[in-house]
This record gives sequence, structure tokens and C-alpha cells, in this order.
Amino acid sequence: MGRPTLGDPPAAGTEPPLPRPRRRRGRKAAVLLTAVALTGGAAVTVTGTGLLEGGGAEPAAAALPPATARISRQTLDDTRDVDGELGYGPATTAVSRKPGTITWLPAGGARVTRGRSLYRVDNDPVVLMYGSTPAYRDLRIGVEGRDVESLERNLRKLGYDGFTVDDTYSAATAEAVMDWQGDRGLDQTGVVELGRVVFADGAVRVETLEAQAGQPTAPGRPVLSYTGTEKVVTVRLDAEDQRMAAKGAKVTVTLPDGGRSSGRVTEVATVIEPGDGPDAEPLTRLEALVALTGGKAARAAVARFDQAAVDVTFTAARREDVLTVPVAALVALREGGFGVEVVEGGSTRYVPVETGLFAGGRVEISGAGLAAGMTVGVPR
Repeated sequence: MGRPTLGDPPAAGTEPPLPRPRRRRGRKAAVLLTAVALTGGAAVTVTGTGLLEGGGAEPAAAALPPATARISRQTLDDTRDVDGELGYGPATTAVSRKPGTITWLPAGGARVTRGRSLYRVDNDPVVLMYGSTPAYRDLRIGVEGRDVESLERNLRKLGYDGFTVDDTYSAATAEAVMDWQGDRGLDQTGVVELGRVVFADGAVRVETLEAQAGQPTAPGRPVLSYTGTEKVVTVRLDAEDQRMAAKGAKVTVTLPDGGRSSGRVTEVATVIEPGDGPDAEPLTRLEALVALTGGKAARAAVARFDQAAVDVTFTAARREDVLTVPVAALVALREGGFGVEVVEGGSTRYVPVETGLFAGGRVEISGAGLAAGMTVGVPR
């Protein structure tokens, strides 16, 4: 074999300060090598000098390294902290689909549930129901679709029966609708006209009022905006961070008072932000919504905050039960790859290693004869 090089630590996340050069070993001038390893998503640069003769076992180095560290067995997490905002998430605007006069509006911050009035036009209720398909047409006998199924499911939840919950608006569905209309003080037509129902994913919280009672309204005019009722965290990320913000990814949320809650990414959307200056290119970013999953304790902790800045820790990768050393312990070998300088008593030897995940200033390693607790050389 040729000579390895001992050297500067690979960069992992942020570039560390350059270490003091090691002592030369041997009479010949040491050779400066630079190796770049791309592993675990991080680019690593190593420079330095070293000694490794060919043939047989590696000989002891001529002098001990200036400092040492232990090989550890641990779980290694590649994490990143980003800023987030605790609130109720993005708001949706409810627009009028019918002409008339606004006769009633809920208060800002009010919670509206299934079957309740979201607002009133000409004193008739516009009713909230749960469903993922927006209302976009009159619902009557013979109509088919997911909006029909959502209506029937809501009617069943509200206590009406005599029909099958499917995607077909039948005569039995019309009978149940007439019963519902009578209970809400509406004309019993058996037809749910466009604008009578607003579908949302669940219960809503009124965010802002866009109209006032007594004002005229018309199709397309905003009436109010609403959000979900559960606290969520909104996070903006750079587009290249998509690997961390995948839907379903688990995170840790740190609250302003230092409390913590587990969380899970529920939605990821691409947003375009204007650039700085009139000629700047727009920026493509990711907006992730994080639901808090810490249970009752988490809900009690966040209840004290309305709008608040929080820290969100994403874990991009994890390696469990692996051997790790400080990144600075890596030595670039002349023949390629990396090694570590194992210290045994008053002598040292070089052991080639395979590198894995880089995180938190440490690196995952594997190689013949390596074990937790062994001592390796590092720059001072």
C-alpha cells in the first residue's frame, strides 16, 4: 500500500475550523492529499498526511496523535431545525353562491360544527357539512357523484334515515332532505340548491368576517374565512429540503416556553414567493403543515399560545445501533477511501473504514476489527 494522509475533518453541515497540522512521520516529505466523499447527502472534504506501508499488517505510527476520542455505539440522527408558526393553518374563504342580504354572521373565533349555520342569507341558513368535494351544483333526484355521497353521509350523521348512503340521489334521499329542510325552516322541496351547503373537511373556526350583517351579497362575494379547529404548525422550507418534509414524516416541535411535542407532517404544498426586487426571480418553496401528536399533554401545552413562533426539528435520516467517531477522526488514504488511526497503548495503527451517515459532527463507520470503546486519533 501507499501512504495514507491524516488530515482536516470532512465538512458535515457547517465547516469546522481548520485543525493544527499533525507531525510528520518518516524522513520523506509528507504528501498532501484531498479526498471528497459524498455520503449520507453531505459533501465531505479531507486533507492531511499519514503513513501506511505496503505488505502485511499496518505498522505503528512513529508518534501518538495530539488528541484522541472514543468509538461509540449509538443512534445517529441527521436533523435540521427550522422556524415554524403555531396557529390554525391556512384559511379558506367562503363565498356567497346566492343573491340576497346577509342577515346573520358568527363571531370571529367561533367554532361551527356539522349541521350548524355558517351564516344566513335572507334569514335562511347556509349549513356546514363535512366532505372533501366542494358544493358546485343543485342536488336532486337522479344526480350522482361524490357530493351526493357526502350529503347522504351528513344526513345520516344528523339522525336522518330511510336511504342508502351511496353516490346516487334517490327518491328516498329526497324524502330525508325534505325532513331536514323542514327542521331548518326551509321550503321542503327535496332539492338542495347550490349555495345552501358548504362542505369542509371537518369542524371549522371562523377566522375573519368579510361581510357585515345587513349588507347585500351576490354569487362570488366573500362572506368569511375559516380554518380548522386544531392547532397546527406551518413551516416554510427550501425546495431542496423536500426529502425532509415528506407527508407522514415525524418531527419534534419546541414551544416558546421550552416544552416539546411530537408532530407529523400532514400536508406539503409548493408555493411561489416573489423575489427581492422588481427584477428578481420568484422563489419556489415548500409549505408543510405539522399536526401535533403529543396527545392531551400537547394540546394543553399549546392551548396557552394563539399565534407563536416555534422550532421544528426534522429528521432526514436515522441509523440505529451503529459505530460512530467524530468526523475529525477520519483519515484520507492515498489509495482511496477513509481510515481511522486506532490508538493502542503507546502505538497506533490505521484501519480502513466505510463511512455512512454524517450528522451532528459524527460519522457512522464500519470496518474489520472495530468496536465500541476503542480509541482513535483526532486533531487537537
